[in-house]
Amino acid sequence: MTSSPRAPQEGSQPRRRDARQNRERLVTEARALFATDGVDASLEEIARRADVGVATLYRNFPTRDDLVRALYDLALAELASVRGEMEAAATAWDGVVIYTERVAEWLVADPSLPSILKRMALIDPANRPAAQFDTFIAALVTQAKKDGDLRPDVDAVDIAILVTMVGSLGSLGEEYAGQWRRQLSIVLDGLRPAGYARPKLAGRPLNAKEFRATLHGLTRRAKRAGRSGHGPAA
Repeated sequence: MTSSPRAPQEGSQPRRRDARQNRERLVTEARALFATDGVDASLEEIARRADVGVATLYRNFPTRDDLVRALYDLALAELASVRGEMEAAATAWDGVVIYTERVAEWLVADPSLPSILKRMALIDPANRPAAQFDTFIAALVTQAKKDGDLRPDVDAVDIAILVTMVGSLGSLGEEYAGQWRRQLSIVLDGLRPAGYARPKLAGRPLNAKEFRATLHGLTRRAKRAGRSGHGPAA
């Protein structure tokens, strides 16, 4: 005689929902704090910002490395969606443009990513799931050069470095972050072979007064961070 399935206990679904929401808030707040304070930021502060107890944080992420790994896995999922867009591009060059735009935007929006990637390389050096993505980018770059749409003397690593440089504007505050599309336009123009018409640059440049004000703002923030005991983000 088979036993009938046990009915879910009353209140179990709300508890599961609350647990899921707690985890999501912890991930969100960790991402935000890691962006400013690096991956060695206070876990207690992350719990406070997520409005949960420290015990809840450690129940979800027993170690700091577990939290870093969760953020890394989230980043990989986002990267996979970018690859889907690139594969659907009409030409290899269009795929390169999608790659530079999406990854630069991603880095600007989430300045925690570089420190997360660095820490994961220390946590698990043999785990390199992004290697397949690197191979895909290299093939795309090779095809764009064969098509005559990309200058012949650059490779995929050059482009990755350029995208990282543009994306690093996100770590310098919103004044610089707002300039990323314009700077990327200049980068993309430089990647074209001779003879291509130059498109109009995106956005407008900062004027000299705005640029100086931005630099002064960065200096003030650095001084405040030093007084509060926090160094620059990792």
